[in-house]
Amino acid sequence: MASKKKGAVEIIGLQCTDCKRINYTTTKNRKNLQGKLELMKYCPSTRKHTLHKEVKIR
Repeated sequence: MASKKKGAVEIIGLQCTDCKRINYTTTKNRKNLQGKLELMKYCPSTRKHTLHKEVKIR
């Protein structure tokens, strides 16, 4: 098995603050954005726009 290098870009998930589900995945450049990413996104389970916060993908 080949090991992957740990680069500046990592894959993150966006978790809804209301229903606690990970609804979106995206990439983030750690050199440009040091803090946690927070975006207003549409949540299909609650059917409204809610705040989604960054979480690690397992």
